[in-house]
Amino acid sequence: MPQVQSIRRLRRNGESVASIARKTHVSEPTVRKYLAKEDLSAVPSVRKPRASVIDPYLPVIEQWLAEDRANWRKQRHTATRIWERLRDEHGAEVSLSTVTRAVARLRREFAAERDEAFMDLVWHPGEAQADFGEVDVLLRGVVQRMHHFVLDFPYSNVGLVQLMPGENAECTCLALRNLFEWLGGVPERIVFDNAAGVGHKGYGEREPRLTHLFQAFQAHYGFDCSFCNPYSGHEKGAVESKVGMVRRKLFVPRPSVWGLENFSAGLPDRCLELATKPHYRKDTEERGLFSEDRAALLPLPGKRFDVVTWRHMKADRYGVAAPGDGIAVPRTGRTRAEG
Repeated sequence: MPQVQSIRRLRRNGESVASIARKTHVSEPTVRKYLAKEDLSAVPSVRKPRASVIDPYLPVIEQWLAEDRANWRKQRHTATRIWERLRDEHGAEVSLSTVTRAVARLRREFAAERDEAFMDLVWHPGEAQADFGEVDVLLRGVVQRMHHFVLDFPYSNVGLVQLMPGENAECTCLALRNLFEWLGGVPERIVFDNAAGVGHKGYGEREPRLTHLFQAFQAHYGFDCSFCNPYSGHEKGAVESKVGMVRRKLFVPRPSVWGLENFSAGLPDRCLELATKPHYRKDTEERGLFSEDRAALLPLPGKRFDVVTWRHMKADRYGVAAPGDGIAVPRTGRTRAEG
């Protein structure tokens, strides 16, 4: 930089290009270049990427990783397996560490592309998400791990809760029935977690497998349902966060519960008391938006669904079901329960 300053100073003093070149011991083209340059701001140096021994095999690795997306996660390529295949199938003379770094970089790029592809889902009034969480309660003086069922309405960000002893189809249907009756209507569509007790959607399956009880329950109330893909919690992010919020707001400190039915009956009103804040994206109170959710609900059917599973089982002469069934059949006179 001092040389550039000297060249420019000599030029301002009226020196010719040839004279400046002789005095500064540089060529005339160099003098002209520095005199013509308007911006002398520092420019970051650009490092030319060096060729790596792994470069010829990157397309092959990318293809294998792309094919892995359609495979079960436990049968996908590890970096070691990729290195072995490159060595055995392509005669590659590369180290395991080089392959490991390349695989890690490609996976980061794939993950970034996947994250960019996620878009915020649009939820309409009357649509809901459902999920379970776990809480400890003092049930009749004994600490019990229970399950709180959350029915969340993403349009208004209002979630309603029921406390259940489990996460099976019976508990899900009972919680939904209680909330439907409190709402005075039925959501048009409910999105369930893949692990919900009402059904399961496995890898490669386009349609979930529903329990018979839930199939009858859904047909009775007439709502549509869908299930998240495995390991895709982002598809129901609203209810995921609501499960945690409800646990902190309604179950801390640990509540004392004597009657499970009576305790659950008061939970929806307590949830609505929490909906006085503005919506996190809309400049409207959540409770006001919730009125639009309720207005879009389907009407309740004329009769109440009986949430029960009937089983025909054989009992011994003491009125007890066969070993392993875990169901006792009371004796009434000489009547015998038969399968």
